[in-house]
Amino acid sequence: MIDRLDYVAINGPAIALMAKAKQAMPAIDTKMRALVELRVSQSNGCAYCVDLHTMEARQAGETAQRLDCLTVWRDVPLFTHAEKAALAWAEAVTTIAANGAPDDLYTALSDHFSEEQIVDLTLIIAQMNAWNRLAISFGYRPEERSD
Repeated sequence: MIDRLDYVAINGPAIALMAKAKQAMPAIDTKMRALVELRVSQSNGCAYCVDLHTMEARQAGETAQRLDCLTVWRDVPLFTHAEKAALAWAEAVTTIAANGAPDDLYTALSDHFSEEQIVDLTLIIAQMNAWNRLAISFGYRPEERSD
């Protein structure tokens, strides 16, 4: 792989504003946010963000088994109905060009989340997709850790 631009060094102010936006989405708890960010990153194939958000999920108290099974969340009884609704929405918004944002998934969200939470969840998903596109486009990879 060729060396690519360091987008943070080149336009740090824009990256800082993107990072700061995270503070404006408080309606989703840390653990749910980490799961959603991780699932979006898995769907997009962003190695850097998968590594980062797996670590954040562990720090938020997520179990190894649930993290191991996140890619097959539909097939295991480890996730709540609310989590499944959020994960389905995350996948739909991430692949929105293929199928749009189906009404049934939106309705499932409203069974578990307030209006503010639905907006914040959708913002988190949209922002995660933007972060994934930056990291993948500029060749960011996780550094090896000893944990």
